[in-house]
Amino acid sequence: MKVTKAQSAENRAGIVEAAARLYREKGLGGVGVADITRNAGLTHGGLYRHFDSKDALAREACLRAFDWTITPLDKLEVEGGPHDPAARLHALVHGYLSAEHRDHPGDGCPAAALAVDAARAGPEMSEVFAQGVESNIQRFAHAIMSDGPHAPGAEERAQTIHVLASMVGGLVLARATAAGNPALSEEILATLREQLAPEPKPTSKQKPKPKPKSKSGARR
Repeated sequence: MKVTKAQSAENRAGIVEAAARLYREKGLGGVGVADITRNAGLTHGGLYRHFDSKDALAREACLRAFDWTITPLDKLEVEGGPHDPAARLHALVHGYLSAEHRDHPGDGCPAAALAVDAARAGPEMSEVFAQGVESNIQRFAHAIMSDGPHAPGAEERAQTIHVLASMVGGLVLARATAAGNPALSEEILATLREQLAPEPKPTSKQKPKPKPKSKSGARR
């Protein structure tokens, strides 16, 4: 049975999605062609009808992985929440440095999952990874800026790089220690959350409660 163009495009997208997820879970060297096609529900030979090589697939899958979602931040965007930079930074940091993100790398940030692999995979993969990191810098900068959509300035870009690099490094350490020392893993996440985006403090002092009057009102 001949495969339609629409079905072929769907199959290709399925392969890319499967590869993007599996690479983040197991690393670039820990996933074979058979793993990817099986996960995508296709035959082994189906991959090479869409990609010249496994390396070509890895590059496209890596770039696709950078479209990952941080639920708290994206929820603010969808619901049109307050464009308060502090609230958005809080959502970004606390969503990224969460146990959920730590424990499900296949759905998360490829920078934390694949940075070491990408550095060893040669200049072509490094170029793709650099594009993905740059897209995350732009995306996060826009998410936490206070003045609406515009190109981030030097200060905003520097802040974003600082936050992103701190989160990536923290998540890598939290994942590396999670099995051997869960308490340390949690401590790393909690410490960075507090350092990068502490819980907001009350802005106004509560007025002292008036002293209750005696029922008779008489002085003694």
